[in-house]
Amino acid sequence: MNAPANTSPRRRRRLLPLLPLALFGGLAGVFLFQLLSGHDPQTLPSALIGQPAPRTELPPLPGLLRADGTAVPGIGAASVGPRLVNVFASWCGPCRQEHPLLLAMARDPELRAAGLRIEGLNYKDRSDNALGFLRELGNPYDAVGVDEAGRATIDWGVYGVPETFLVSPDGTILWKQTGPLTPQAVTGGLLPVLRQSAAAK
Repeated sequence: MNAPANTSPRRRRRLLPLLPLALFGGLAGVFLFQLLSGHDPQTLPSALIGQPAPRTELPPLPGLLRADGTAVPGIGAASVGPRLVNVFASWCGPCRQEHPLLLAMARDPELRAAGLRIEGLNYKDRSDNALGFLRELGNPYDAVGVDEAGRATIDWGVYGVPETFLVSPDGTILWKQTGPLTPQAVTGGLLPVLRQSAAAK
């Protein structure tokens, strides 16, 4: 009578080491499905797309100057679009990775002709570190707002850095990139939305 009762705990003890393997297999299956589905994990849906951009007023980054020696302004509530709001920090490795692309966009004749402003929202950073980052790598931003406490980014629904938002001239969020900008994201996502917005004027 006791033998069947004793085999059940023994069987459970033998199966216990297989539990992590089963969990790993399940997670691997989910990741494989995402990979094969063609879904880009960096283009996370945002409830803000199609909504008014948050009214954001942030002070400028002290000491950041334009080529002509004038101070780069902060982000003001009266900012007009189209504008690209890029959330960055000096401590963020992917921000360094995307920075050359932002510099190229700042010099792009088509984007400048479209009136696109690039605004940097400096997230939870020390001002001297952010200034050193932009002096070392170059400044692609028309305006830089300092958000040391990270409160402004809550309104934008930011998951982490970097994130980038395209805001229309009427203040509507049109497009979002989670993670670093890539050439594919710019040509396949940002530019078509920007051109469509310009054509609708």
